[in-house]
Amino acid sequence: MQQPPKSGIVPILILGAFFFIFGFVTWLNGTLIPYLKIACQLNTSQSLLVAGAFYLSYFFMALPSSWILKKTGLKKGMMLGLLVMSAGALIFIPAAQTRTYGLFLTGLFVIGTGLTILQAASNPYITIVGPIESAARRISIMGICNKVAGVLAPLILGAIILSDADTLTKDLLTLNAAQKIEKLNELASRVIMPYTFMAGALAFLAFLVRFSPLPEIESEQDAVVESISESKTSILQFPNLILGVIALFLYVGIEVVSVDTISLFGQSLGVPLSISKNFASYTLASMVIGYILGVMLIPKVISQSKALTYSAILGILLSVAAIQARGISGLGPFTGTPISILFIALLGFANAIMWPAIWPLAIHGLGKFTKTGSALLIMAIVGGACLSWLYGRLADIDFIGHQKAYWILVPCYIVILFYSTTGHKLKNWSLKG
Repeated sequence: MQQPPKSGIVPILILGAFFFIFGFVTWLNGTLIPYLKIACQLNTSQSLLVAGAFYLSYFFMALPSSWILKKTGLKKGMMLGLLVMSAGALIFIPAAQTRTYGLFLTGLFVIGTGLTILQAASNPYITIVGPIESAARRISIMGICNKVAGVLAPLILGAIILSDADTLTKDLLTLNAAQKIEKLNELASRVIMPYTFMAGALAFLAFLVRFSPLPEIESEQDAVVESISESKTSILQFPNLILGVIALFLYVGIEVVSVDTISLFGQSLGVPLSISKNFASYTLASMVIGYILGVMLIPKVISQSKALTYSAILGILLSVAAIQARGISGLGPFTGTPISILFIALLGFANAIMWPAIWPLAIHGLGKFTKTGSALLIMAIVGGACLSWLYGRLADIDFIGHQKAYWILVPCYIVILFYSTTGHKLKNWSLKG
């Protein structure tokens, strides 16, 4: 096996760009949801299929991506992932021209497919591109790049496609059928420019990767690990993994709900779309703060499992507070914002370290089953599709509505709390552990 190279600034910058792309493309959905709800005249549950199409790609493409990378290698796999994402962005052009929601969803699925390949290649690459002793530092840098991009994405796309959304929404109520179609077609066409630019940028980045100094590193060969895995014959015999997959499924669902529904929730409370379109950035900004704090405190001050426990408890408290809260905030820049919105935004802080905490607890001790376990964890990202759709269905029920629909978060946090205290410790399916 080729030896990992010494970490250099150029590989770190290139990989940082990848993780920035992960965050930027992923959290564009928070703006696309209210946008497509207007442009394609959808109800809440239909509009949240945006998240469904995107996150379903992780479920269906996680295992194929692993096979593809074995054939292409990590570097070529990154190029392929970028090109597939570029193709998905181009699908937005005919989708906008025809105002066909199914085409928009197809484009999102293709983008998610490319992102799955890119993530499957980049995540291990950042670990082995330099000395293993400094891997945690590199991963931390990548995580911050990801979350900062998530803060910027809804602000940038919102300014382009939803700049006059409130006026447009009012105008649609007074126009005749022909005028309404003309207005909606004009609105749909607004995504053509940004997604054409995105397609070109992704293709150009793929070209740069082809001629970049990133070495072609082969993934590590299966090692014989001295662990409990030697006595196991099936991946299903690892409770810490199976329960970890469930916990990660619920965590991703919670994260997507807290980011992708907050704008719609704001609108349901009477907040103008010109303001609520930026609410997703509040959630992601609180995630950045939580992530940085986690990097500083874990594991020097607090263990991963304890951090997960406290995060789950905080998530429960914030969810209940968001459901029960009434009134308007008077805090500085948030003056005039419903207090319940601020509680949902703070869920980003509670969610920040859940992925880096659940993942190592879930794959601990898998030995020869580690690759299969990792693929199952990637597939668990489909939770973002399932929980966001469920939220939308509940929000569309009159006697429940957007605010009470957040009750679905509480049992999810309770399951994660169980995993943090007990589930990750189980070595077999006996409660004795």
